[in-house]
Amino acid sequence: MSDDSQRPIIVKRIKKNAHGRHGGAWKIAYADFVTAMMAFFLLMWLLQSSTKGELEGIAEYFKMPLKVAMSGGTGSGDSTSVIKGGGKDLKRKEGETQKIIEPIQKKVITPVAPDQKAKKQEFAKQELKKLQGLKERIEKAIETSPMLKQFKDQILLDITTEGLRIQIVDEKNRPMFDLGSAHMKSYTTQVLREIGKMLNEVPNMISLSGHTDAMPYSSGEKGYSNWELSADRANSSRRELIAGGMEEGKILRVVGLSSAVMLDQTDPYNPINRRIALIVLNKETEETIKNDGKPPLEENSQPQLAPALKQEQPKGNSSAAEGKKR
Repeated sequence: MSDDSQRPIIVKRIKKNAHGRHGGAWKIAYADFVTAMMAFFLLMWLLQSSTKGELEGIAEYFKMPLKVAMSGGTGSGDSTSVIKGGGKDLKRKEGETQKIIEPIQKKVITPVAPDQKAKKQEFAKQELKKLQGLKERIEKAIETSPMLKQFKDQILLDITTEGLRIQIVDEKNRPMFDLGSAHMKSYTTQVLREIGKMLNEVPNMISLSGHTDAMPYSSGEKGYSNWELSADRANSSRRELIAGGMEEGKILRVVGLSSAVMLDQTDPYNPINRRIALIVLNKETEETIKNDGKPPLEENSQPQLAPALKQEQPKGNSSAAEGKKR
């Protein structure tokens, strides 16, 4: 039996392979990514905050860097450039700064009330309602008045874009005036005076126009035509309306239109073309006439010419008076 002390001692060593440390390559990649993102956001911010001229200047720098270096400024389109105005036009004195600011200033100094249009529409609606009410009252008065009822077919009422129109037309056997004259028949006088009383029920101004048919006017008086005759008849009607009780200040316009505006365009010689047209004007038409044909002034505008127009208004209504003198 061998001696155990002589046996060789075998030592088994187990090597544990510890994981090696990771390298720093990922840190470099992450740092590059963050740097790239920061550069990207800076680029976006610069593009957003730069003006159009600066962007054009940057673009031209990469195309022609020497041109920007020679001209100065942040770009060839900059107004601070040595070349006045910058850009391609060397004669221009003002640069991009002026071009950008001017439109903004125009928008700021012209404010528009958001509810102005709605107020105007509501006022027009209420005014139309009042004119329709006046039309109904006149129609009722014609039906109830024995004197007016016999002229029912000669009194025409309708609503136009200018307001309530009241037309008194001729009939073949019952004209309003003497033939070829501004002298009014007695029944025409009564009709106008009755209508004149009712016109004071509304504050609206009145427009009067005289009309004839296409039959040429023949008279020994030289230069007197259907134009003068229609103006004289309109002015005679004005006097009778005032005599009936209508306020004189309500008259805004008196004109003679001869046969230029016919009621029956198919028959120029129809008696109904000889008529007096009386219009109870709505506010929009009234302001247009007062402003010499210009649109009504807005609430925020300054009517600097209004006093002058008011002073000249009586002269504007003298067309019919001129016919009277003749």
